[in-house]
Amino acid sequence: MTTITPGVLPPEWAPQAAVLLTWPHAHSDWADALGETETEFAGFAAAIAAREALIIACHDADHRRHVADRLAHAGLPQTRLTLAIAPSNDVWVRDHGPLTVLRGGQRVALDFRFDGWGGRYRAELDNAVTRTLADQGALGDIAIESLPWVLEGGNLEVDGEGTLLATRPCLMSETRNDPAAAQALLAALPMLLGVTRLLWVDRGDVLGDDTDGHIDTLARFCDSHTLAYTCADTADRAQHAALEGLEAQLAALRRADGRPYQLVPLPVPAPLYDADGRRLPANYANFLIVNGAVLVPTYGDANDATALARLADCFPGRAIVPVPARAIVGQNGSLHCASMQIPAAP
Repeated sequence: MTTITPGVLPPEWAPQAAVLLTWPHAHSDWADALGETETEFAGFAAAIAAREALIIACHDADHRRHVADRLAHAGLPQTRLTLAIAPSNDVWVRDHGPLTVLRGGQRVALDFRFDGWGGRYRAELDNAVTRTLADQGALGDIAIESLPWVLEGGNLEVDGEGTLLATRPCLMSETRNDPAAAQALLAALPMLLGVTRLLWVDRGDVLGDDTDGHIDTLARFCDSHTLAYTCADTADRAQHAALEGLEAQLAALRRADGRPYQLVPLPVPAPLYDADGRRLPANYANFLIVNGAVLVPTYGDANDATALARLADCFPGRAIVPVPARAIVGQNGSLHCASMQIPAAP
């Protein structure tokens, strides 16, 4: 039996100590578009390092030297960079990285299992990244606690007031946890994350997504009473149909005080496709909140400006920073998927 110690997962807008990235490398699916992808990663890294520390998992010693050179040429402040060696299968640290909770004045990194989104992809290296970083001291004085369940950070949204928002198809997927384990995980989440209620989303899908519908592509807390969500125009028939029911389900959700959430629709960029003609899951809900700013993926699309303007209304007092992510989305994720925040010490 797993012993559960109470903790609290801070909302993303809480003060942060650092952001963790896993850098793309040639020993992965990024090989064919590595140059363009690294250019976007460097821009993403610069936007983060302008505001807080950055911890980067590099594949090996040669890769670490390469990343150091890329970031030096990009002008990143070296005092805010920690480059560690942690071999990886891919870059999606939102799902293979730690969930850092606060416990009694201390920070604890919860190291859940990662199985490549239900066994879709190899993940044995990704599953070890958190422990490898901790063993090198890259996470500082943060304690590590390993847990027996598969759980991905991309499917968790908390509001800082006891509410957890998640998609049922992903969290209850039998390819991740068998039914008994899934029920045990559900029973443990309130204590592990400091939540008192779980709001389910089981409608809507961003075309091209291969995670069984992570919440961070569909609906995001901007504060405890506002949800920004992905909404396709009727002209995009396929995506509009795939998102059918999401808006109505979100409108039916209630805050702890019984009031509805303020809903802010984020448009979908015009369809983007890879070289094989497969639609990519480009969306604007996959933004990252950092200290003083919101980093928003952009795709060179007319809807970029609309999404940026609507998010500016959601985050008064924070800079809204566009970050090109056309190459990053080529492997089915965007900025939030490719990053994991580490909260500041209480």
